[in-house]
Amino acid sequence: MEGTLSSPGVTGLSWGRVEVEGRDAALRDARLYPGGSREWDWNETGTRHAPGVGPADVEELLERGADVVVISRGFHGRLGVREETLRMLGERGVDVHVLLTEEAVRLYNRLREAERVGALIHSTC
Repeated sequence: MEGTLSSPGVTGLSWGRVEVEGRDAALRDARLYPGGSREWDWNETGTRHAPGVGPADVEELLERGADVVVISRGFHGRLGVREETLRMLGERGVDVHVLLTEEAVRLYNRLREAERVGALIHSTC
């Protein structure tokens, strides 16, 4: 990854709270990408638990250079991921991992050391 922006690490995780490297305040849900992070506000794209994460949710991650995407489904797996989202990522040659939140954060933190990774982290249900 020499010469490229790395994705910020997740430094703390608990129910309703994601702590991210370089941020003074914790986020409820996080959008992480090469070079930065921000709150993942579901209202921006109309996201709901069902049908779940849509293509618009991951688009910013790709625009910011992610070649790999990690999507967390919440601590109990209640957040869905739309088939069209997975299909779109596949068509663009993007590796995608859909996991429960704790697993997603572990994988994301590991991948960020060597990959241009983006993630959507849901910190509740």
